[in-house]
Amino acid sequence: MVQRTRFTDAVCPVARSLDQIGDWWSLLIIRDALDGARRFSEFQKRLGLAKNILSARLSKLVSHGILRLEPASDGSAYQEYVLTEKGESLRIVLQALRQWGQDFLFAPDEEPLPLVEKRSGTPVARLELTLPDGRVLRPHEVEVLRDLDN
Repeated sequence: MVQRTRFTDAVCPVARSLDQIGDWWSLLIIRDALDGARRFSEFQKRLGLAKNILSARLSKLVSHGILRLEPASDGSAYQEYVLTEKGESLRIVLQALRQWGQDFLFAPDEEPLPLVEKRSGTPVARLELTLPDGRVLRPHEVEVLRDLDN
């Protein structure tokens, strides 16, 4: 079996992040958890994922502190997967992917599902790169500073 490259010590935060959440099943599990899924059977039904693969991905997300296991909220013998603060904060990452998908992967006559504020139903504003003064930057106007002496 081929050993997967690990990025736990990488200098790049993107590489380190992908080391924990870098496959599509993990991101879809997180998406569904953000949408309220909590039980193994809910994830399995929503994703149609083989149980062994789902079990491995859920275990990985728990071991990385993205999900935690808790006793079922209804008092049954089941356990539920609950997002941690680390997991909840991935909503921003998924929103960025959502926006990219809306911009480039939908036909003009397709209407993707909007992200809205829970109480009012108001659509959420686009994520943007901004300077501290609020000026919006275009993607080509930013770069990663590789020389920390500058």
